[in-house]
Amino acid sequence: MCRWLAYSGSPMLLDAVLYQPEHSLIDQSLHSRMGVESTNGDGFGIGWYSDDGGGTPAIFRDIGPAWNNRNLRELAAHVRSKLFFAHVRASTGSAIQQTNCHPFRHGRWLWMHNGAITDFHRLQRDLCMAVDPALFPCIEGSTDSEVMFYLAVTYGLDQDPPGAVARMTGLVERVGKEHGVADPMQMTIAVSDGERVWAFRYSSAGRSRSLFYSSRAETVRQLYPELPFLRAVSDATRLVVSEPLGDLPGVWNELPEASYAVLPSAAVEDYFPFIPELP
Repeated sequence: MCRWLAYSGSPMLLDAVLYQPEHSLIDQSLHSRMGVESTNGDGFGIGWYSDDGGGTPAIFRDIGPAWNNRNLRELAAHVRSKLFFAHVRASTGSAIQQTNCHPFRHGRWLWMHNGAITDFHRLQRDLCMAVDPALFPCIEGSTDSEVMFYLAVTYGLDQDPPGAVARMTGLVERVGKEHGVADPMQMTIAVSDGERVWAFRYSSAGRSRSLFYSSRAETVRQLYPELPFLRAVSDATRLVVSEPLGDLPGVWNELPEASYAVLPSAAVEDYFPFIPELP
């Protein structure tokens, strides 16, 4: 499978999150502790928004491993953003090519996924036929992840991100059932419009891939006042990660099965239930 992270908060150099932590995403690309594969070297990608939040996000993707890419290292040391995605890929069977690397972009939206649609080759035609015909030419690669993205756009991502992802998931499960696939969906997903991040954890079998969110910044400051990183970030700064970036107790919280989180959020709750819907 894959490993990913989403950052939202005070403008930050990508390097501070991608490279500097003890168990950074770059370290996970070589030594994942919780993934299906320990090595995630089948490509990588980053996506980031400008500080003013305007326009479309920038993306940089490549088919090589993240751990030795000099261009990624150079960009991470100079690009500063208040909201960015990063993804390291372990292919589940689709080709290792740039158009299959995450994150995917459409307009102001970024999308990345860890998991798979079981027997996607059997369901692919029916799922693609459900994509809005005006959106279908936008699909450039051959992954289930990109088809999921454009199904969510088809089902109203612009108006209702949780509802659109729920309807996309409901369609996958319905089509899977029609083709005799018992548990078709396995997913952790991050999606953003440049202002907020929605992160989802769900699987048809109820055994989803790992996903964690960071505690509120003020809570972490109280636990670890000596950490210089925390002095420069706002209270709204949060991360969602496939696996914790370090072993500091109290910092990382597992997102429960069948739930989603929103960053930033004014709600008291850190997460909400996720229930697939039939479109």
